[in-house]
Amino acid sequence: MRQTAETSVQTWNPCSDRPLHERIAEAVQSRATPISQLLRLMSALDAEGNANENLRLQLRARIGAPLSV
Repeated sequence: MRQTAETSVQTWNPCSDRPLHERIAEAVQSRATPISQLLRLMSALDAEGNANENLRLQLRARIGAPLSV
């Protein structure tokens, strides 16, 4: 019997009502945040016209940080 993969994509983000800087701060502090989520936050930050350079640097540092720290 052939099984098909579930293809539904969750479009609702429970954190979307919080400001981007709060979501970034929480993601940077949490070692459990997946790289894919960090990259999505970086993309959202890049899309903002008034992006904070400190937030960008924090995200870049966290994306490149080793997991065994």
